[in-house]
Amino acid sequence: MRPADRVIRDDLLWAGYLLFLAVLFGLYYQWPLVKIAWRGELSSYLEKIDEHRRATEFKGMPTVSLEEAHDLWKGGETLFLDARDADDFAELHIPKAVNLPLSRVSEIKDTGILGFPRERRIVVYCAKTQCSSALKLAKHLRFLGFTRVMAFLEGFQGWDEAGYEVDSSR
Repeated sequence: MRPADRVIRDDLLWAGYLLFLAVLFGLYYQWPLVKIAWRGELSSYLEKIDEHRRATEFKGMPTVSLEEAHDLWKGGETLFLDARDADDFAELHIPKAVNLPLSRVSEIKDTGILGFPRERRIVVYCAKTQCSSALKLAKHLRFLGFTRVMAFLEGFQGWDEAGYEVDSSR
């Protein structure tokens, strides 16, 4: 065996050994998750963790139910902000809603950019219950001084599935 071949073989052996150790340590430190995944319960476990994170991160954020959101919309006094991306908004959205994707939230540095008063009642929604964009946008608006911001957690999916009116115009 040539010396170059021996070096390559030794390097491959060491790489295999290190890979084996990495897998072993990963399994050791993540064993509870491995067991949960093996039982097929990983999705529900991760959803519970996300719910807990959202409850902690957005503690105190006012929310509205599907029925309350619909009543506010029918009243016509409340501004609905859609936190989804522009393509989803263009496809379907709550009528008279304004699209303000979470990806543009960094552009909003003061209230003047938005063009409506700080005391205006605002309901923010995103795609579905598991989506945190509405909560993040609502939190940012409250940080900017908007005092009547609420998050509609069931999102557009809940609105649409309830059979409420939707719009496809921009």
